[in-house]
Amino acid sequence: MTSNEGVGTGGRGASGRGIEADVVVVGAGLAGLVAAAQAYAAGRRVAVLDQEPEASVGGQAHWSFGGLFMVNTPEQRRLGVRDSEELALADWHASAGFDRPEDALAKEWAAAYVNFAAGEKRAWLASLGVGLFPLVQWAERGGYGPDGHGNTVPRFHVAWGTGPALVAPFLAKLREGEAAGRVSFHFRHRATGLVKTAGRVSGVSGELLEASGAGRGESSSRRPAGTFEAAAAAVVVTSGGIGGNHNVVRKQWPGGAAPERMLSGVPASVDGDFLPAVGRAGGHLINGDRMWHYPEGIHNHAPVWPRHGIRILPGPSALWLDATGRMLPPPLFPGFDSLGALRHILATGHAHSWFVLNRSIALKEFALSGSEQNPDLTGKDVRRLVSRLKPGSDTPLQRFLDRGVDFLQAADPAGLAGQMNDLTGGQLIDPAALEQLIRNRDRQFASGMGKDPQLAAIRAARRFATDKIMRVAPPHRLLDPRHGPLLAVRLSVLTRKSLGGVQTDLQSRVLDAAGQPVPGLFAAGEAAGFGGGGIHGYRALEGTFLGGCLFSGRSAGRAAASAA
Repeated sequence: MTSNEGVGTGGRGASGRGIEADVVVVGAGLAGLVAAAQAYAAGRRVAVLDQEPEASVGGQAHWSFGGLFMVNTPEQRRLGVRDSEELALADWHASAGFDRPEDALAKEWAAAYVNFAAGEKRAWLASLGVGLFPLVQWAERGGYGPDGHGNTVPRFHVAWGTGPALVAPFLAKLREGEAAGRVSFHFRHRATGLVKTAGRVSGVSGELLEASGAGRGESSSRRPAGTFEAAAAAVVVTSGGIGGNHNVVRKQWPGGAAPERMLSGVPASVDGDFLPAVGRAGGHLINGDRMWHYPEGIHNHAPVWPRHGIRILPGPSALWLDATGRMLPPPLFPGFDSLGALRHILATGHAHSWFVLNRSIALKEFALSGSEQNPDLTGKDVRRLVSRLKPGSDTPLQRFLDRGVDFLQAADPAGLAGQMNDLTGGQLIDPAALEQLIRNRDRQFASGMGKDPQLAAIRAARRFATDKIMRVAPPHRLLDPRHGPLLAVRLSVLTRKSLGGVQTDLQSRVLDAAGQPVPGLFAAGEAAGFGGGGIHGYRALEGTFLGGCLFSGRSAGRAAASAA
């Protein structure tokens, strides 16, 4: 006998047919596709549910830059980087700041993941046909000393083909299963509850939504056209986080002081709506106040979803100013500490900040996050990649320089300050103070040595081959006309990732408040805090979100297959 126990709606689909499988996966993002592919490879019948149209299969991963945290790889060693599992785990703990009793499992997940990143991960991806761009990037550089937050060495490996290349092998495996009649996809199936039988999760119930022609990432309707129920021996929840739902982000914001205006780095479908259903079924939701949002968001000049923002991945040379024109203190240089910069900026009482730089720095140091903003890497086009720095090239960055509402340029500091004030509708930037700040920086450069810690960081970065080749401009005077014009870029808070979620053990089994597994229920990806309900603690080292989906999705798929 089936009992909804207050967690499901029951019923069948509008077509009159229910869904039956050994394993049901809720969510067709990367973690869900990995889990489903693993369960299918283990011989199980698998059904994949998703509220969005088929056009959005792959979820956020499709839009991603394809960054992967890896440790002690051949790519690192060829660049002279000396890394180790021990060093990476020390960096992880220093950044995570685990300080809660419920972090015990997260620590186990962190150790397991770093071991994976230092060992099997690269070979496993290679076996799936996923290659790596040879120039390893250096994200979250820290700057607080050896025991502080940040990556001691560069670990950000970019998948050759960016996010779509990571989605492709798992989707291909599932299409193979679909052709064999052992995998089924059910789009426009919005899960709203978990069904229990004799205390065990035995399926998923929800609404069958009306058909939608929405393209990838576009908002789709939530108008129901019926109900459905999917029966299974095991259910894997990979429904994602909350970044597209600003109401929930504000509700869970630490301290309750969320900015009034934010951009969305993820589609509106990343709404977190299914997580309460997991809680009603007995799953323990933890660390909801831990989130990973970026301070370097810009408005997309060609938006796909509501409040669509793009993150600038900056090199270290731009002056980072708060809304009033004051420089952020060391070590809050661009690319060093995202969360620290976010906290500092919001503490000023304003939700925006500025990068002030010149055209040479922008062309060399600004990368834009996302597969669609990197067509050369996404399309595996070497010739196009080489042309990035050529003057006049029609690149995504050049389009933002030309069309982006946040991008301003002027011949001198006074003109730039005037435009900054016009854009924000106030007089927060003092033209004389801005000019003095820039001239003080230029004076430090002209000395040939100097006491400016940011210039020291720039010079140190250029000792690393990747930075010298493609990420850090040679130091020069900001007012040198050969490198002009001057630029200012308004930066907004960009919502992105939940760091908390459903608590799971190392087999990806969902745990209840007493730490006991909820029979038949598994979770992975962002819905599970990428493992354990919060594998990152308070801070991420970057490249760990896609990797967390891969690692936890693989674990969940294998465990669910064994339980089915």
